[in-house]
Amino acid sequence: MSLPASDLTKQADHLTTMDLGAVLPATAEVREGHLFIGGVDMVELAREQGTALYVFDEADIRGRLATYRENFQSRYANSEIIYASKAFINKEMVRIVAAEGASLDVSGGGELAIALAAGFPAERVYVHGNNKTPQELEEAISAGVGRIVLDSRLELARVSEIAQRLGVVQDVYMRITPGVEADTHEYIKTGCEDSKFGFTMREDFAFNCVGDVLAAPGVNLVGLHCHIGSQIFALHSFAEAVEIMVEFIARIKERYGLEITELDIGGGVGIAYTVQDQPATIEQFAEVATEALLGSCEVHGVNPPKLLTEPGRSIVATAGVTLYTVGILKTLPGIRKYVAIDGGMSDNIRTALYHAAYEAVIANKADQPRTEIVTLAGKHCESGDAVVLDGSIQTPELGDIVCVFDTGAYCRSMSSNYNGQPRPAVVFVKDGTARVVTRRETYNDLMTCDI
Repeated sequence: MSLPASDLTKQADHLTTMDLGAVLPATAEVREGHLFIGGVDMVELAREQGTALYVFDEADIRGRLATYRENFQSRYANSEIIYASKAFINKEMVRIVAAEGASLDVSGGGELAIALAAGFPAERVYVHGNNKTPQELEEAISAGVGRIVLDSRLELARVSEIAQRLGVVQDVYMRITPGVEADTHEYIKTGCEDSKFGFTMREDFAFNCVGDVLAAPGVNLVGLHCHIGSQIFALHSFAEAVEIMVEFIARIKERYGLEITELDIGGGVGIAYTVQDQPATIEQFAEVATEALLGSCEVHGVNPPKLLTEPGRSIVATAGVTLYTVGILKTLPGIRKYVAIDGGMSDNIRTALYHAAYEAVIANKADQPRTEIVTLAGKHCESGDAVVLDGSIQTPELGDIVCVFDTGAYCRSMSSNYNGQPRPAVVFVKDGTARVVTRRETYNDLMTCDI
């Protein structure tokens, strides 16, 4: 794994921090040259808590959850917002989701365990995954989760057996692959026909499997689920998926006599990782989704079902930043300028995986223009270890505090201990107060499970 060739023609954009617009957390501001988020000085916070450090703007998170809830319910009263916890989860995040009236999507036994440990109501939990283990299914059913999203006929048999043994009837969805090619990175497409997820619609496989679900004891089919991918800007993809799913609901009613009462359309809108990105708004997404559902139901003569959506990235990505300290400066004339930071692929694997783009500033020079093109290189033993590739930044010096924006989703969740690196702490900031909600790992933590 190595870095792509540097673009030697690229010019610094000369933007200051507050010129970065949509990539900034909601409460970001600059005071006396320093970046503040949630009323907290990021430079001082980095010095107090150490780096690398994940920081979340709590007001931003709560505001986005409220915006989703209000925009969907004002257009379609029978709707529900489900936070996709795979984007970022810890106990405090679960408590915030509960307080904001959203439900929770979990994709593994560990995420469910965190939710239950934080006191989240099990009946508001939706369980996902293409290969839930028998143990995970038993844990979920025993806990009384609201919905299990079936991903295959084999899983149907497992849920049926466990539910019968436990003496319960488990409400389930079927995850349907609608065949919609969403305009996003190939690694995060999930609704196309070549996908490991869900029941394919090819040759009416999914439609025929509805009969299997209805015949299985211990399960109750109440809804359908589809997910066409993540980081989607083109809203017509969602409208197309909704139309396909409503037509499928109509066929189920005609053939099986069952009225599907819930439709989960998967993830939310994309977010701006760079100043050039222009994603749709939550308001626009709600408008497109609800109009498509109501229009399709009218065309196909079915009663409008409950509408559910599962935003994750668009709730926490922009709310989160990562702070680093500059440790090494290295210029290769005619090739690249490296700024080495005290983190990297262990706390943000996305750049190494698929060259994800980020904006960054020097938090202690936040009022200055970004006059240099640099690569923020990580500290790990991989040539491809970088967080920002050929990005604009202020003139770097040793000891500067670098802030990388939009790292709230999938960075902590996908973090690792590569090279024996302890995972960073997680700090929530709000109204001038910073509180550690997940402590920094220690070297002893690295050996906790060793025998």
